[in-house]
Amino acid sequence: MGKGRLEAFSDGVIAVIITIMVLELRAPHGTSLAALASLGPAFLTYSLSFVFVGIYWNNHHHLLHATQHIDGRVLWANLHLLFWLSLVPFTTGWVGQNPAAAIPTASYGVVLLMAGVAWLLLQAALLRRNGPDSVLAHAVGRDLKGKLSAFFYVSAIGLAFVSAWIADALYVLVALIWFVPDRRIERAVESLREAGPPGS
Repeated sequence: MGKGRLEAFSDGVIAVIITIMVLELRAPHGTSLAALASLGPAFLTYSLSFVFVGIYWNNHHHLLHATQHIDGRVLWANLHLLFWLSLVPFTTGWVGQNPAAAIPTASYGVVLLMAGVAWLLLQAALLRRNGPDSVLAHAVGRDLKGKLSAFFYVSAIGLAFVSAWIADALYVLVALIWFVPDRRIERAVESLREAGPPGS
């Protein structure tokens, strides 16, 4: 199977997710700076979610560029990832309206955690299709960042019932961990380019 349609479909869905999120930002009812400041929590939550979705888009791009083959299992794993990402606008809006509430903050973490799990499943499906000796397999390695992120998400979900701000700090920490595109995949893509097409 070619991966072109998978990339195009994923790019389209992620673009729609970002569009929905920004549409949830309502203009303030007043015209003063105080009215604008009231949107602060909603804007900060939107900004964090934008970064998360951008990270997934960026690393999804790198992941597929290091991939040579896909199959039906990969397609379903990719849809599973997009399902959880499509829930980000909902939890973003909920947290933006209730920034100090435990359940919205924990729900935000659950969606991010499940998106992370879906990412690992997509990665596993791609590794299974491309084999242990593939460029992708060498790029992914043990994926300590993915496992560390899952730990922080689980911790944040529990801590949301103690302090929503502590949970938010952990979400920001995970975003910072992933902010720079994965260097392992970048190196793998570069080596793939240098090697040229098969048989060259």
